[in-house]
Amino acid sequence: MSISRAGDETGTKDSNDIVECSVDYRGKPSVRSSSGGWRSSGFIIGAEVSEKFAYYGVATNLITYFTGPLDESTATAASNVNIWLGTAAFLPLIWGSIADSFLGRFRTIVLTSSLYILGLGLLTFSATIPSLCKDQETNASCVSQLKVTIFFCALYLIAIGEGGFKACLRAFGADQFDEQDPGESKSKSVYFNWTYFAVSTGTLATRLVSNYVQENLSWALGFGIPCLSMMLALFLFLLGTRTYRFSIGGEGKEEGRRKHNNPFVRIGRVFVAAAKNRRQTSSETLLLLPVQTSTKFRFLDRAAISCDSAEVEEAKAVLSLVPIWMCCLVFGLVYAQSPTFFTKQGSTMDRSISSTLLVPAATLQCFISLSILVFIPIYDRLFVPIARSITHKPAGITTLQRISIGIVLSIVSVVISALVEMKRLKTARDHGLVDFPEATVPMSIWWLVPQYVLYGVSDVFTMVGMQEFFYGQVPAELRSLGLAMYLSVIGIGSFLSSFMVSLIEKATSQSGQVSWFANNLNQAHLDYFYWLLACLSCVAFVFFVYFAKSYVYRSLK
Repeated sequence: MSISRAGDETGTKDSNDIVECSVDYRGKPSVRSSSGGWRSSGFIIGAEVSEKFAYYGVATNLITYFTGPLDESTATAASNVNIWLGTAAFLPLIWGSIADSFLGRFRTIVLTSSLYILGLGLLTFSATIPSLCKDQETNASCVSQLKVTIFFCALYLIAIGEGGFKACLRAFGADQFDEQDPGESKSKSVYFNWTYFAVSTGTLATRLVSNYVQENLSWALGFGIPCLSMMLALFLFLLGTRTYRFSIGGEGKEEGRRKHNNPFVRIGRVFVAAAKNRRQTSSETLLLLPVQTSTKFRFLDRAAISCDSAEVEEAKAVLSLVPIWMCCLVFGLVYAQSPTFFTKQGSTMDRSISSTLLVPAATLQCFISLSILVFIPIYDRLFVPIARSITHKPAGITTLQRISIGIVLSIVSVVISALVEMKRLKTARDHGLVDFPEATVPMSIWWLVPQYVLYGVSDVFTMVGMQEFFYGQVPAELRSLGLAMYLSVIGIGSFLSSFMVSLIEKATSQSGQVSWFANNLNQAHLDYFYWLLACLSCVAFVFFVYFAKSYVYRSLK
């Protein structure tokens, strides 16, 4: 059944009210006036807010759980947190391919939400198991192996569920806006900004609530609340089913698909064909290509002998994103420090608000969310109009310019982190606290606020910019993969952070030296690590600018 014929059969809807290449939950052509747009996005944004409350309810204070109930060293805990965060952020690449090629986004969201809830339930159960046991040989205290086993199984089940959920939900939300309609196309750009605003609200709430509950009441309750929040997320998502638009290509429908319906198979075929035909001259392939073909990656043009020209252009579009993606990885490396070493910094400082009330160190991450909540309206209502009047671009600046500004701000943030840590170490030395790891350094935790605020503002530029860039610059059938590429920046950045911490820990603890990440932070040198990150970020930024200048944006069709 073709879309146009279906519209004629109803006889009640204007053809302009039919959204092309899109169906409703019954499989009938989507009607613009009764589906999609902000009508559908409300349910999706609500689900994402609830999911982020659940995710950050676990991730924000995880290093405290590792070094507390699980009794791990600072370096091991930071490495474990980074590996888990990296896994959760890298898995969207796999789930994105599964959604785009087989299951479709809607079914993937429902499946991974169920796994997510199961993982959170197991995590809550693991926290109820007593932490300490006794070694039968030495009679010394040890952490219950059952507790550790269930905890890690639950943690990585959460990562599997969260990876699929976030790979598809935001792409599914963006699918609710028709790019061919000028009004809805403009709303899509606003959607990315305000989704991030709403998500930051959920993140702020969980950082205020969960961290306090976990450290002052109960870890089991602190993990149980995120479990209930994830149940709410799934309920809200399913509640909007009748209003959703389902992309025909993305949801596995027969209509509108190319002969080779798996986009990854198509792209793979192009690279294989280009390699097989590498000895063909350019003049032999030139006649096989349309006049309007991209001039980049000409070696792929040789694939036109056995592949469709549209497939060749599709492969070029994906390949052109790789240099930008690689340059963003160092930003992901810096991004990994907030839930680990930033938090450990704060745990050694004066956290008192009153004689009886201490601020949990992880709660300072609230300033990331607050700065995002404050700056997104400023960006959308003030920065963009001013920039638009200067550049005459609808979005004010390009997405790559937006990302570059965020990278610069992240560099400034990590430089401030290094300077604050240098002052903290000096204060510890001046008060004779170097050999007392449990002592509170008489320096207010509020010294950390500037680095958190800049960290949040850089998120508004870089994270939202990457979302819009990778979503918009891939072929329509690879939109889940596009957002997964943005998420994988954070994932691989976390893996790199874990690798660097392990490598530096091994290198700096040899020959009787004190490790940069010693359990006694008053003897450690987190400031050296921050300076190293700043240098790496500067190098990556230079390469980013180089590739961004030569990048040609893909036009929407």
